[in-house]
Amino acid sequence: MKKIVFPKFLISAGFLMLAACGVFAQTAANSTTKSQEVSDGDGIPVLIKHLPDWENAQKRAVYILNQNDLQNALGSRQLLDLIEFQGGTEAVTAPYPQGKLLIVEYASPQSSVEADNRIKQRLTESGQNPAVIYRRTGNYNIFVFDAADENAASVLADEVKYEKTVRWLGTNPYAVLQAERAYLNDTASLFVSTVTAIAGGIGLSLLAGLIAGIVFFYARSRKRANMQAFSDAGGITRLNLDDLTPNILPKKFLKD
Repeated sequence: MKKIVFPKFLISAGFLMLAACGVFAQTAANSTTKSQEVSDGDGIPVLIKHLPDWENAQKRAVYILNQNDLQNALGSRQLLDLIEFQGGTEAVTAPYPQGKLLIVEYASPQSSVEADNRIKQRLTESGQNPAVIYRRTGNYNIFVFDAADENAASVLADEVKYEKTVRWLGTNPYAVLQAERAYLNDTASLFVSTVTAIAGGIGLSLLAGLIAGIVFFYARSRKRANMQAFSDAGGITRLNLDDLTPNILPKKFLKD
């Protein structure tokens, strides 16, 4: 049987291809474990810094980039099945006295809105669980699980701020709704301002009239108190038949 001998350059090329494939696979694996945005100074993912009191919370926080890590961190929950880690989706969770906080950041507003619709539909179908607080802020979908106090959990969720500018890749599908909301807000503000101005004007007018009436009343009262006798003639000349009008004749006539 004739032995097949491969040229050395083919063997070298094969090893180079295998090495390149290994490097590419390692790079791809590392790319799935890296955050989309990391702080330059300390290398901490920016999402972790958006946790309330993140300096202390980072010690117990879990950074998540796949569904398995999400299940391991928070256990098996129906809502977690709706979260898809595709296209740069990342999440972070940390326990707080108010409950277990989970922040899921999507790479685009479209993905966040689609997930928001799925989550709200699931909550509606299963009945709003009082132990779960949910809301969407920017590209953040925020959960608070195992909430003992609903109000405290809501305050915790409100502390999460989305500090990025949301830009749609295409036409904003909510442009009409935003315009209507802005028009309603402006109209309501104008109505409230107008009613407030009218009510304030009426109130000031009544107050000024009341003060003027009081001052006039006391001035007239003081004037009447200083009169020697009351005259119903209004200060005009009248016959002093009842001898009630004081003598207003001059003491001396011209001829005197």
